[in-house]
Amino acid sequence: MAISEAQTRANLIDKLLINAGWNLSDPTQVVEEFDILVEPYKVAEPQRKYEGHQFSDYVLLGKDGKVIAVIEAKRTSKDAALGREQAKQYCYNIQKQFGGELPFCFYTNGHEHYFWDLENAPPRKVIGFPTRDDLERFAYIRRNRKPLTQELINTSIAGRDYQIRAIRSVLEGIEQKKRDFLLVMATGTGKTRTCIALTDALMRAGHAEKVLFLVDRIALREQALASFKEHMPNEPRWPKVGEKLIAKDRRVYVATYPTMLNIIRDDLQYLSPHFFDLIVVDESHRSIYNTFGEVLNYFKTITLGLTATPTDVIDHNTFELFHCEDGIPTFAYTYEEAVNNVPPYLCNFQVMKIQTKFQMDGISKRTISLEDQKKLILQGKEVEDINFEGTQLEKQVVNKGTNTLIVREFMEEAIKDANGVLPGKTIFFCATKAHARRIEEIFDKLYPQYHGELAKVLVSDDPRVYGKGGLLDQFTNNDMPRIAISVDMLDTGIDVREIVNLVFAKPVYSYTKFWQMVGRGTRLLEASKPKPWCTEKDVFLILDCWDNFEYFKLNPKGKELKPQLPLPVKLVGLRLDKIEAANDTDHVDIAAREVAKLCAQIDALPQNSVVIKEAAAQIAHLNDDNFWLTLNHDKLEFLRTQIKPLFRTVSEADFKAMRFERDVLEYSLLVLREEKEQAEILKEGVIEQISELPLSVPFVKLEEKLIRAAQTLIFWSEADEDCFDEMVTKLGPLMKFREQNNGQEQTHLDLIDELHKKERVEFGPQNEAVSVTRYREMVESLISQLTEHNPVLQKIKNGEEINSDEANQLAELLHEEHPHITEDLLRQVYKNRKARFIQFIRHIVGIEVLKSFPDEVNALFEQFIHAHTTLNSRQLEFLNLLKNFIIEREKVEKKDLINAPFTVIHPKGIRGVFSPSEINEILQLAQVLAA
Repeated sequence: MAISEAQTRANLIDKLLINAGWNLSDPTQVVEEFDILVEPYKVAEPQRKYEGHQFSDYVLLGKDGKVIAVIEAKRTSKDAALGREQAKQYCYNIQKQFGGELPFCFYTNGHEHYFWDLENAPPRKVIGFPTRDDLERFAYIRRNRKPLTQELINTSIAGRDYQIRAIRSVLEGIEQKKRDFLLVMATGTGKTRTCIALTDALMRAGHAEKVLFLVDRIALREQALASFKEHMPNEPRWPKVGEKLIAKDRRVYVATYPTMLNIIRDDLQYLSPHFFDLIVVDESHRSIYNTFGEVLNYFKTITLGLTATPTDVIDHNTFELFHCEDGIPTFAYTYEEAVNNVPPYLCNFQVMKIQTKFQMDGISKRTISLEDQKKLILQGKEVEDINFEGTQLEKQVVNKGTNTLIVREFMEEAIKDANGVLPGKTIFFCATKAHARRIEEIFDKLYPQYHGELAKVLVSDDPRVYGKGGLLDQFTNNDMPRIAISVDMLDTGIDVREIVNLVFAKPVYSYTKFWQMVGRGTRLLEASKPKPWCTEKDVFLILDCWDNFEYFKLNPKGKELKPQLPLPVKLVGLRLDKIEAANDTDHVDIAAREVAKLCAQIDALPQNSVVIKEAAAQIAHLNDDNFWLTLNHDKLEFLRTQIKPLFRTVSEADFKAMRFERDVLEYSLLVLREEKEQAEILKEGVIEQISELPLSVPFVKLEEKLIRAAQTLIFWSEADEDCFDEMVTKLGPLMKFREQNNGQEQTHLDLIDELHKKERVEFGPQNEAVSVTRYREMVESLISQLTEHNPVLQKIKNGEEINSDEANQLAELLHEEHPHITEDLLRQVYKNRKARFIQFIRHIVGIEVLKSFPDEVNALFEQFIHAHTTLNSRQLEFLNLLKNFIIEREKVEKKDLINAPFTVIHPKGIRGVFSPSEINEILQLAQVLAA
C-alpha cells in the first residue's frame, strides 16, 4: 500500500531523525518546510532581489544556528533519486541567501537514503541520518583537511620502503575520491604498523577523527590495541579494560565483528552509521560475507581491507567487496619479495615430512603387529573388526601410539634453544580439542621432569588463555611453555617472533588458512628485544605430518568449498515449498498453518539489522493484508527472491532445534508430495535423532511418553500436521542434550606405530640460503677453533697488525683445513665485494664490522626516502626497482635509467617520474654506491 509524502515523513523519516538524536520540536535543531528565497539573477545593487520561494522538507541546524544539512523527502512509492537535483538547488540557494558554508545534502524516500557532500564527492547510499556531532565533524574535516599528497608519513611507525609505498597508494586513492582499498601483505610484513601509520597520517592531515579496526578474535583485538598504544600513545582508545558499553569520546576503536554487530543492533547504545571516518578490516578474506558483512554495510565509510592471502587465491568476493579488479589489489607485497629482500624482512623455512605406517597404510589386521593383536584379543576386542583408513585417524579412530611417535619425532628434529636441549617456541596445530588434550597428555607423560609446563593447550573458549598472565601471555613472554597446542585459535594473526617450529598434526584443505598457519613462523627477531630462549633465528622448521605441502603442490587452491545456505534460509525455503505444494493440492488448512509460521518468522527478524533496514521497501509489501489472502506463484517467487535471503541475518537461535524442525518440515513436505521412498529415508533419520535423546536428563524425561511414541510405526502411520507441530515444539528444544550424550563414537587404541618416512623437503623461495648459512657456520666454527692456538689469529683478535707474509700463511692454513675457504667465496657469502681476506677474518673474530653491499644500499636508500617523505607511490616503486637493480648488478649508469626495466614504470624511465633536480640527487646516490 503506497503512502503519501507526509506519511513517509511522519512514519519513517521523523523516526530516523529522532533516532539520530534530533529534536524535531526544537527549532534550533530542525526546521521543517524551511523557506528559501530564490535569487533569479545577479544585480549590482547592494540589496538583492528575490523572485520566489522554495521550501525544503527539513533543514538541520548546527550549534551556531546555521543550516548544516538539507533533507529532501519523497513518498515511498517514488525513487529517492527524484529529490537529488531539488536538494542540491536548496543547498546552493541557502548558501546564496545566508552565506557561509555549503550545507550537506540528503535525499530520501523513507526506505533509501542518499548523502551528497557537494563539490567533494558523488552521492552515496547510507543507512540513516548523521547526528549533529557527526555533521559538525564532517564540516570541520571539510574545512581543515590538508592535501594528502604532501602529508609526511611517520617512518618510525612504518619506515620500510614497501610500507611507505602501500600508505602512499591509499593516500593518493583517497585524494582521487576512492573509498575502498585492499592491501595484500604477507604475514609478518607489518600490516598493522602500516595501517597505524596510515591512520596517523590521516588524522594529522585532518581527514579522519574516528577510526575502527575490526578483527575476528579477541586475542587479535588485544594485540591491535597494544600496537596502537605503542605507536599512537596520545590517541584515546576503546575499549579500556572492563569496558562493555561503547564510549563515544575516543578516536581509535578496536573491536571484533560480533561485538560491533551487537552494538549496531542495540537500541540502548545507539551508534550512528556516520560515526567512523575510516574502517580497517583485518584478515578481510574471512568473517565478512555473511552476518558480519552488516558492519561494513552499516557504516559505509572509507574502508581498508588487510589480508595476507596471496593475490592468486584471494576469493573473487574480496576483490568485489573492495571494488578492485580481480587479482589487482591497491597494493601487494608477497612473502617471496620479503624473504628475497636483502637483508630479508621475513624468515625462510625448511620442511620435514613425517609419515607413520598407520597414516600410510591404515589400521587393520594387516598392519597391526602380532604382539599388539594378542593384546587386543586379551582386551576382548575382535581384531577382524578393526579396519580403518589412515585418513580416519583422529576422526573415527584414535591411536595413542601414532600421536606418541609424532611427539618423539618432533622432540628429536625440532630447532632447539641455545642450550640444544629443549625445542624453541613451537605451535602444534591439532585437529580437535580432544586431540590437543591428548597431545598435551603425551608431552606430560614422556617429559615429566618439566612438571606439566613444557606444552600447554591454548583454545579460544578457555578463559585462562587471555589477559596478562594468561596462557597466551605466558607463551609469548615467558620461558615456559615452549609448545602451544592449538585448535584454530593460533592459526592466524598471533605475533610471536620467537616461533621456530610449526607442527602440522592435522590435514589442512584451505590454501588461505594453510599460508596463515605458515605465517606464524615467518617473523624475524627484533634485535632490540632479545629473549634468552631465542637469541637467533634465520630459518624455522615445519614438521608436516599429513603431507599438506604435497597436497597444495597438486591442489594450489585447496578444496573448492561449495557455498552453503545458512540454516534459517533453508528452513524458510522449505516452508515456502510446502505452502506452494499445499496450495497446488488444495490443502488450504495446511497452507494457512505454514503461512502463520512464516509470518511469525518474518516478525522475528532482527529489526536493527542493516540488511533488514535496507530491505524496508520489500518488507513493506508484506504489511498489506491483501498480500497474504492469495499466495499465488508470483507472490511466492517474490518471497523466495526478496525475503528468504534476509534470514541470513538470524544469528541468535537454537540451531540444534532448528535442524530438527527442518528435518520434520522436509518430511511433511515429502508426504504432501507423495514422495514415499524419500520420506521413508528421512523418517528413519528423524526417529534416530529422537531415539538418542537421553531420558536420564530431567527435562528430557518430562517428554518420555512422546519420545517413546515417536519411535513406533503406528505413530508415523497416523501422524498429521498436529503431530509434526507437537514434535517440533516439544522435542526440538531437547535436541541440544542429544549431542552431549551421544556424540559420534570413536575407537580408542594404544598400538605401537612405526615411522614410515622422514625426509627434508625443499620448499620455499630461497632454498639456497641453507647452504650459505652452513658455509658461514663452518668457516666461523673453524676460525674459532684455530684461534685458540694459532699465533696469527691471536694477533688479529688482540687488535695487532699483521704483515703480508703472516696473512698469506693464514690463508694457506685455512685452505689446507678446508679447500673452499677463498676470498671470492667469502665475498659472496658475506655479500661484500670490496673487503679483503684479512678483513673477513677480523669480522669473524669480532674486531671489525663489515657492512654487506646490500646493507649499504638499503641504508642509503632508506635515508633518501626518509629525507623525501612526500614521494608518491610511483616514485617509491621506481626507487625500489632501482635499489634492487643496484644490489643485483652492483652498479648503475645514467643510460640504464631510461631503459628497461625502468620503462615499465614510465615509458621515459626516470625522466617521466622525477624532476631534473631529483634526478641529479638520485644519480649522486648511485655514484656513491658505485664508488
